[in-house]
Amino acid sequence: MSTVTNLNSSAATLTKNRTEESVTPISGMCVTCVDGCIGMCEIGKSAYRGHEVIYPQPFGVITTASEKKYPVDYSHFNIMGTAVGAHGIEADSDKAIFPNVDLKVTLGHDAGLKFKHPWIISGIGSTNVAKNNWPGLAIGTALSGVALTIGENVVGMDVEATFKNGKVVDTVDLKRRVKLYKDAQRDGYGTIIVQANVEDTRLGVQEYAIEKLGVDTVELKWGQGAKDIGGEVKITDLKKAQTLFERGYVVLPNPTDQKVIEAFKRGAFREFERHSRVGMVSEEGFAKRVEELRKAGAKYIFLKTGAYRPADTARAVVYASKYKIDLLTVDGAGGGTGMSPWRMMNEWGMPPVELHTLTWQYTHRLAQAKKYVAPLAFGGGFTFEDQMYKGLALGAPYVKLIGQARAPIAAAMVGKTIGQTITDGVVPVYVERFGTTRDEIFVTSTQLRNELGDKAFEALPTGAIGLYTYYERLAQGLRQLMAGNRKFTLRHITRDDIATLTPAASALTGIRYIMDVDKEEVEELFKKA
Repeated sequence: MSTVTNLNSSAATLTKNRTEESVTPISGMCVTCVDGCIGMCEIGKSAYRGHEVIYPQPFGVITTASEKKYPVDYSHFNIMGTAVGAHGIEADSDKAIFPNVDLKVTLGHDAGLKFKHPWIISGIGSTNVAKNNWPGLAIGTALSGVALTIGENVVGMDVEATFKNGKVVDTVDLKRRVKLYKDAQRDGYGTIIVQANVEDTRLGVQEYAIEKLGVDTVELKWGQGAKDIGGEVKITDLKKAQTLFERGYVVLPNPTDQKVIEAFKRGAFREFERHSRVGMVSEEGFAKRVEELRKAGAKYIFLKTGAYRPADTARAVVYASKYKIDLLTVDGAGGGTGMSPWRMMNEWGMPPVELHTLTWQYTHRLAQAKKYVAPLAFGGGFTFEDQMYKGLALGAPYVKLIGQARAPIAAAMVGKTIGQTITDGVVPVYVERFGTTRDEIFVTSTQLRNELGDKAFEALPTGAIGLYTYYERLAQGLRQLMAGNRKFTLRHITRDDIATLTPAASALTGIRYIMDVDKEEVEELFKKA
């Protein structure tokens, strides 16, 4: 069965049980709930902070993912290797070496998008943790030659943005985010993507990005794997809360209500919640929006959908086919980069393996019917090269990219933090064993310095170096796994490259159980013995 370690306490909500070793499994409550307890558990904290405890804390400096353990996950697969032959390169031991594995990906209706690696940051929006780490994220992804998605609500949250007749005409934050990425791009690799939800569409964000900022790629959003409601953030400034309310956001409590204003000023509460509206998908509306964006000058149009029920996944696959979408991202349940409701993050939606399997099945049906199939990106907790290989194999040949968010943010945050310790002269002992300068600590420094020159290298934020270095690790690790499987280009990866470790995982996904792999070939070998 799927479980959460403790249903009534979590580091995500800054709660814990009084009887930590003795907890009732069904409710998560302490076995003995004592009159006089100050309420350290989630029930207790909810008794005095109410709706605030719905969300992970502390907001603005964390990313969050669920604790739920699903019956099947990507650890239930193993990657199969072979001692025979090579695909995508000559079967020569001097040529079939892992540094020669080609990780490049080409996408788009005109094959005009090119990426150095098969992954993408698939949506980082208006939260503080995204904004505060954007220099590292934008420059690091651009230098690495991969794609970066500017998530929802960035313009709406920008208090310096200006509007005319309800449409955005100038921004500070979006302009900054696009520029940081574009200025660091090399040799045409990668692309910056601007996503839109209901509010973004009403404000004309994507049209502005195309016309004023030279953005080629935009993404329609049907949700994410973390939640089935719109995006939300916390606001600690009354004036900003009022501005967002005026721009059409749902802000709770109403920051224009005089009694609410008085309560906020006297400290009865410290944070407003800003919520986005949920989208209302229809084929007619989808087709209309795609056409609007093409007329506005969008060169490439993506669609991102979340962990909704199977019919919605089928809808996404079919609409992406009918309206020639350039990339469809499907994001499994469990993750988030902002303040998605904690219980929702754990208990809502289709888990990654199940969702990815259905997406493959639906896409395969279209392919067999000779219909256009949109290239796919799978998202849902991918952090390292082994998981990426499994995702690419499970979705082969339709999956071209693996979507990430929390892992690259973590790399950028660590890089930024190390840079600050270097500046302050207080490098932690754990890091100091490698050195006390960026050249000594970051293993890619020599490469980047040689490629960019001393001046440009010294100007790099260490968050960008951290992300670039993490990506360098992923690339080498993925090349090694592919070489071991004798697959030297991504297009040669197949579903046969992985096997399930349990019959249940095999029944779910259609991937062979490990004891059944190669049965036919084995029989042929013994016939010739």
